Amino acid sequence: QVHLVESGGGLVQPGGSLRLSCTCSGVTFSDYAIAWFRQAPGKEREFVAAISWSGAGTSYGGSMRGRLIISRDDAKATAYLQMNSLKPEDTAVYYCAAHRVMLDDQRKYRYWGQGTQVTVSS
Repeated sequence: QVHLVESGGGLVQPGGSLRLSCTCSGVTFSDYAIAWFRQAPGKEREFVAAISWSGAGTSYGGSMRGRLIISRDDAKATAYLQMNSLKPEDTAVYYCAAHRVMLDDQRKYRYWGQGTQVTVSS
C-alpha cells in the first residue's frame, strides 16, 4: 500500500518561495511517478507538475509553468516541488499522488497524500 505524506506548506508573501516535500512509504518509491495537484477554495483540483519514476521526465501544468521545479530523491523516498515567485492566486491545498506512469489526469491516480496548505498573502 502506497502511503504519501506532504509537508512544507505554510504562509508566504507574494514573490516568495516554498519547497514542498512528498514522502512515500509502503512501496518501492523508485517504481512510481509522482505528481502534484492543487485545489483552491471553490475551484476544481488542477494538475501542477509530475516527474517520472526514473526522474528523466517532467511535466508542468500551465498556471505555474516557469515558476516550478519538480525533483525526486529516491534514497529518501521523497519528491519535491520548488515553487518560486508565488502569487496570491497560488493559494491552495497541494496534494501529491503516485502512479506507475507519469500522468496529468488526476482520475488515473489511486494513491494520494492528505495535502498541505499553501497560503500566499502579505
